[in-house]
Amino acid sequence: MLNRLLRATFTKLLSPIAHVLLKLGVSPDVVTIVGTLGVCAGALVFFPRGQLWIGVLVITAFVFSDTVDGIMARASGRSSKWGAYLDSTLDRIGDAAVFGGLVLYFSQGGQSTVMAGLALACLILGSVVSYAKARAEGLDFTANVGIAERADRLVAVLVATFFADVLDLPVLLGVVLGLLAVASFITVVQRMLTVRRQALAAGEVPS
Repeated sequence: MLNRLLRATFTKLLSPIAHVLLKLGVSPDVVTIVGTLGVCAGALVFFPRGQLWIGVLVITAFVFSDTVDGIMARASGRSSKWGAYLDSTLDRIGDAAVFGGLVLYFSQGGQSTVMAGLALACLILGSVVSYAKARAEGLDFTANVGIAERADRLVAVLVATFFADVLDLPVLLGVVLGLLAVASFITVVQRMLTVRRQALAAGEVPS
């Protein structure tokens, strides 16, 4: 939902940056890779050290590369299946780093087993959400449904992490992680049911 609502706004804001990078001869793939490395560094360097709000700022600075590289690809006529594949694959790595960094933070010294478990659940279920869609498309079905798409999950966890650290309210992050885990599970079920309906209509479900 957030992905659709915010894409147009951020495209307008980031287009000048994209065009400058193109003039400098920077490839969209390079922006994709650098953005992912920045997100991973922000999450895996700062989160485990307890510097959550700093990590969020670093991640936020690089996460917009996901929009910039798309603008660059379209503007330069370099949109390709390879670019889409690279972007989608590295998105999964970045997302895993964000939740993995929180798992490391909460698991160190037994700080909070419950919080670590919630972050781990979000990491796993988030991966399954993405896989459920990708696998459906690989079988010529569609699964563009769900209450917890990637942008929703990422914005929610970054905002909650930032304010939980700044306001010293770890319970805020715990609540958001719990809600994200539940929403991700529901999204997986929604996508499975959507694909099953399509399979039934196509006679692909054994009686």
